[in-house]
Amino acid sequence: MQEEKRGLAGILLAAVGAVTAVLAWAPRARISVHGGFAGMHRDLSVLYIDLPLIAAGGALVPLAVWLIALRTSRRPWLAAAFAVGALGLGVWGLLSWWTPYERPEFMG
Repeated sequence: MQEEKRGLAGILLAAVGAVTAVLAWAPRARISVHGGFAGMHRDLSVLYIDLPLIAAGGALVPLAVWLIALRTSRRPWLAAAFAVGALGLGVWGLLSWWTPYERPEFMG
């Protein structure tokens, strides 16, 4: 029974990580989806390239840290703390590194 709880906690952590990463990513991607002034800068590749990568990274990074910390320490609360820290660092890295491409307003 204890292993089932740990597995459920890992799946829950992966789901929370994916949702957190997508919600942190969405405001910056809004520019590309909406298109800006008169829809001239619309780039929907953020939906079919960046969105799946962001969601997968948000799910896999905390899950991998959870599993590694759980194998080495055998303490679920410590593994959860490491996983939440890794998720926080991942979201911080995403927000400091990823910026969608924006064409210049006037190209003429």
